[in-house]
Amino acid sequence: MTNERIAWGWGLASIDAAGTTLDVWYPQAALGAAPAEADRPAHGFDAVAYNEPDERGVRRVPVFTVSHLDEPITDAADAYLRLHLLSMRLAKPNTLNLDGIFAKLNNVVWTNYGPFAVEDFAQRRLDVMAAARHAAPGMPHADVNVLSIDKFPCMVDYVVPTGVRIGDADRVRLGAYLSEGTTVMHAGFVNFNAGTLGVSMVEGRVSQGVVVGNGSDIGGGASIMGTLSGGGKLRNSIGEHSLLGANAGIGISLGDNCVVEAGLYVTAGTKVTIYDKAKVAAGEPLDVVKGADLSGKDNILFIRNSVNGRIEARYRKTGIELNAKLHKN
Repeated sequence: MTNERIAWGWGLASIDAAGTTLDVWYPQAALGAAPAEADRPAHGFDAVAYNEPDERGVRRVPVFTVSHLDEPITDAADAYLRLHLLSMRLAKPNTLNLDGIFAKLNNVVWTNYGPFAVEDFAQRRLDVMAAARHAAPGMPHADVNVLSIDKFPCMVDYVVPTGVRIGDADRVRLGAYLSEGTTVMHAGFVNFNAGTLGVSMVEGRVSQGVVVGNGSDIGGGASIMGTLSGGGKLRNSIGEHSLLGANAGIGISLGDNCVVEAGLYVTAGTKVTIYDKAKVAAGEPLDVVKGADLSGKDNILFIRNSVNGRIEARYRKTGIELNAKLHKN
């Protein structure tokens, strides 16, 4: 008897001329022990044509991957399977071992023709354009448009989740977890291993490792401090029915029914005054704490007092309510 968590996926890998895996698309993935070889879905990927390189110098190769989810990532195929599991909603953020993912993924030139290797991109680009002219003589040649140079591709090129709206698909990476009812506006961004756990509005930035609870709103230009590039190991989150106002930011977690006013940034070291009406009436001094002391607490309104400039935490009885019609996706 074992508690080991396993997942499997049948996919199609893009392999460049040097034998490097550029990406893997898994149209089918599942949790649990892998089926016997005779019972594995093929999806027609065993066709000979898939193994021949195209003008990009890329071969499409069928792969069947088994991932031991509590162990470090072993290779690019394993990394892509775990990212698919997140975007397919088969695993929630922060529940998979993603150790070593950056080392296993390769930098790729992502284009409207699919992934290219970085090293010989200029020549391969010319080959693709020449092939397009040959296929349609007299027609304008099809340009190869570079969308990004990155280790992570756009989510919707691999997984299209139901019940969501995404204004700019390039701003949601593969590995994002978007629950039904989520709306990501054009300026919104959701990183891998991050996302929403219910009906949510995302107009700001949801960094790696961050989760947003049901009924919450990340305002335009707002930011939630993540754990990458020196961000530390503490994973911040936002509870239910909370609002991070426009151009606001947090380096702490918000509990349920919280609001951070527009333009205010609260970090773990921010000095916050606890506003107490009874103490104010009695002329008593108010308590001052660090932002970290309020991390994850419910029913707090964070504001900057426009008279004295101090940051205050005030009690808020109820949370926000999103527009139900807007999120009926």
